[in-house]
Amino acid sequence: MLEIKNYTKIYGGDKKACDDVNITVEAGDIYAFIGHNGAGKSTTIRAVVGVLDFTEGEIIIDGHSVKTEPMECKKVTAYIPDNPDLYENLTGIQYLNFIGDAYEVGSADRDARIKKYADMFEITDSLGDLISSYSHGMKQKVAIIGALIHEPKLMVLDEPFVGLDPKAAFTLKEIMREMCEKGAAVFFSTHVLDVAEKLCNKISIIKGGKIIASGTMEELTNGQTLEEVFLEATNIQ
Repeated sequence: MLEIKNYTKIYGGDKKACDDVNITVEAGDIYAFIGHNGAGKSTTIRAVVGVLDFTEGEIIIDGHSVKTEPMECKKVTAYIPDNPDLYENLTGIQYLNFIGDAYEVGSADRDARIKKYADMFEITDSLGDLISSYSHGMKQKVAIIGALIHEPKLMVLDEPFVGLDPKAAFTLKEIMREMCEKGAAVFFSTHVLDVAEKLCNKISIIKGGKIIASGTMEELTNGQTLEEVFLEATNIQ
């Protein structure tokens, strides 16, 4: 579903933010991408979703190149950044309908999906309010609903649990599982290691722009906690 091959991003001529990154996310995977602040997580994620150009390598989504077939990639991808920047002069429902229009989702499917997820996140009664009146958590919920309207094959999230209350975080995890059971894939960064350990089947750890550990959760932990593996790997490498 997602192949990151020899991905390298260089800033300012010589600073390598990411260096020869290789990651494969298959259909059905919930894949965690973890590392310290500044390790290269967001840089990689922004390249995957086409927001940031890159220096070397290739990124393939559902068989299409991010560089040469960006629209084909975007049609099957949903992206939720760590700080959703929504159109605050719109109401929640106006924003969601705008997203539905952008992805050419029919009205019946759109209405059903908006109702389903708005009910799950308990914001149905607030969709008529301006986004400018929303809390950070409510904006995050609307961004998530917008990302789900076109039933993406790949969902890419950067620190998705920041700002969500415990019930909303639980709901998002259930949605991730439901998506992957239907053959989609989820690739996300997080600092919440216990969530990653319980939720994900695969993981990569990045430090200084390089992947220092990668594999299934079972392979990497092997009797240890993910926190222990992460601290050991990032301190030794």
